Formats: sequence, structure tokens, C-alpha cells
Amino acid sequence: RPSIYCPDFIAANQGERADNVMTGTKQEMMQKIRADIRDFKEKKNLDKVIILWTANTERFCDITEGLNMTAEELLNSIQNNEDEVSPSTIFAVASILEGCTYINGSPQNTFVPGVQELAEMEGVYIAGDDFKSGQTKYKSVLVDFLVGAGIKPVSIVSYNHLGNNDGKNLSSPKQFRSKEISKSNVVDDMVGSNKILYADGKKPDHTVVIKYVPYVADSKRAMDEYISEIS
Repeated sequence: RPSIYCPDFIAANQGERADNVMTGTKQEMMQKIRADIRDFKEKKNLDKVIILWTANTERFCDITEGLNMTAEELLNSIQNNEDEVSPSTIFAVASILEGCTYINGSPQNTFVPGVQELAEMEGVYIAGDDFKSGQTKYKSVLVDFLVGAGIKPVSIVSYNHLGNNDGKNLSSPKQFRSKEISKSNVVDDMVGSNKILYADGKKPDHTVVIKYVPYVADSKRAMDEYISEIS
């Protein structure tokens, strides 16, 4: 089935892969997604459909008054074909309006306040902020262990390189920034929960590097350096 392609939200190097895309306004594309969900559910004779976003990382979208702060604003913005409504947010809105749980597997800010309010109004579950299945998962476990043991991480440097299309998309600065924020939030959440080690409100120095190396393909490589203090 065709999908939404908004070049501004993903890296320019993805254009040649966009060969099965929808046309029309954002409102028309959202209605098409809703129709696809209903068609899939009917043809497969399903009681429930859960939507899982596994597409490319998008850049962060703006969150502003009049655009997406409320459900009404967001629905109006889609109706008005506003540029700053991302494809993943359109998918989320379509899923919610069809009563389908929506899981976000990428690190962009899909769940703007208007999406959250709409989900509450419709009584539909939404979840997810990146799969965090690799280095980030390891980091969340290790930082939680160190902080829980009274060992204070003061510097974390994470390096990654990979060669598949995920790496190619993340070679664009705006898309990388979404991933960087997601990886940083894991550490921020952990240290923010311990007011004894981090009573001054400071956070560890945390740097994330991701490089695109086509030769290694799906064989993602990751290296981390942790420096900690015992308080």
C-alpha cells in the first residue's frame, strides 16, 4: 500500500526510495490511511488492529500554539494542510480515530500534545519513543545500575556506525538530532530520579556520535566510554 512521503521530515538522501507514495492533501492522506486500516481489518477478519511505526526517523516537528497544542488545533492543522504536521503524527491521528493502539518505534516527537489529548478523548492507547533495542537499551540498564549502586556517572560518550538505510537517514543532521535527543533522555530520566547523587541538578556530560559506513551494512557497531565517581 502507498504511504505518506513528506521530504522535509526525512533526509534528502531518501528520495530515490520513495517509489510508492500517496498524493493529495494531508487530510486526504489521513482519510486514505483510515480507509486502509478498515480494509485490512475487514479482509483479515480481525477484532483488533495495532499500528506499529517502524519507518525512518523524522526530524522533530515544531510544537506551537494554534498548530498542535490541542486535539482541535491538530485536526484543524491537518485539514488546513499545514507543513509542520509530520507523517508519523498523521498516522497516529488516523489510528486513534479508528480506535487502534499506536506504537511509535522511532525517536521523533510524534506524540505532540494534540495527539495525546485526542487519544485521551477517544480512549485509545498510544505508546513508544524509539525501540531503544541496541546501545540505548544497554545504556538504560547500565546507568540505572550505576546510579542505583551509588556510583555517579559524570561522563558518557557513545559512538555508533552502521551501513544500512537507518544509518543513511541518520547521516542528515536534523534526523540525527531526533535520535540524539532520544538517547540523551534515557540518561536524563535515570539521573533525574536520584536527588542524592545529583542534588545540584547537574547531569553527566553525554555525547552521542552516529556515522554512516555503507560497507558494514546491517552490522551495527557501538562503543561506549563511561566515567563515574563514588560520592
